[in-house]
Amino acid sequence: MINPDAKLSDKVFADDIEKKPTRDGFGKGTVEAGKANPNVVVLSADLGDSTRAAWFQKEFPDRYIEVGVAEQNLATVAAGLAAVGKIPFIASYAAFSPGRSYEQIRTTAALNQQPVKIGGMHAGIQTGPDGATHQMLEDIGLMRMLPHMTVMVPADSVEGEKCVVEAAKLPNPCYIRFGRAAEPVFTTPETPFQIGKALTLWKSEKPTVAFFTTGSVAYRTLQAAKLLEEEGIGSIVLHFHTVKPFDDAAAVEAASQVVRIVTVEEHQVAGGFGSAVAECLSLKHPIQITRMGMQDEFGQSGEPDALMDFYGLSPRHIAAEGKKLS
Repeated sequence: MINPDAKLSDKVFADDIEKKPTRDGFGKGTVEAGKANPNVVVLSADLGDSTRAAWFQKEFPDRYIEVGVAEQNLATVAAGLAAVGKIPFIASYAAFSPGRSYEQIRTTAALNQQPVKIGGMHAGIQTGPDGATHQMLEDIGLMRMLPHMTVMVPADSVEGEKCVVEAAKLPNPCYIRFGRAAEPVFTTPETPFQIGKALTLWKSEKPTVAFFTTGSVAYRTLQAAKLLEEEGIGSIVLHFHTVKPFDDAAAVEAASQVVRIVTVEEHQVAGGFGSAVAECLSLKHPIQITRMGMQDEFGQSGEPDALMDFYGLSPRHIAAEGKKLS
């Protein structure tokens, strides 16, 4: 059943649930952070509208910087601003930032511990028709390997806004992953949120499998848990909006209650969220783990839902995996 402490939307399984891209949370979050702190600035690389950085520009035109199509410059200018006391958020597509600008992020932000906040938009295969070049599937791995870097992947636009607001308060660099497609808004302003703390979305009375998830696939995983419950199979759905720092305690607690873990992510399973789970549990609570996600392959053009189905990340695919050995 849905965890009442998660305070999810009353329409969580309704056909008319509201849908918005998680990137909307970046626009709203930067505006809120900008109102709270005059040192917050936003930089864009010629993608203000689609990244929602333009929402901040409308409110604070004097604190918005357009650097043009120059993602490496975007990162280094932001690091310089951070060095003199600003709190810079940089916005581009994840394929370009951190994709194109990885070395600059590594050296000028992470190594120097400058509080640059990186908004990586259009990540994952749900970027859809843009195809493999723009479907960034390696960003979680790239960012979580960097010392000093916090990594967050919100489940919906409401949680995305929370990620941004809290990131502005961090003294270290941070990466937040956002998607392009409109996704169900199933969390609420009252849903608990704390950086580094996983959230239990679903827990059956007698769970045999636990789903660990991050990002917007959390909603599809919730749907899968409901399908399994209808067949008499109990489960836990644990959502990690923060991939780094990883919530070891929550992972171990959930693992101790089941016989199997299934991780679900819209990212390469190698080096991504599933790898973070395996790294934790292999040391602290060895258990069988199946990692669902991109299996060492690039994406392709297509409609978001069709791609999620093709790559085995639909609710029915997740539920089918949960049945094994349950």
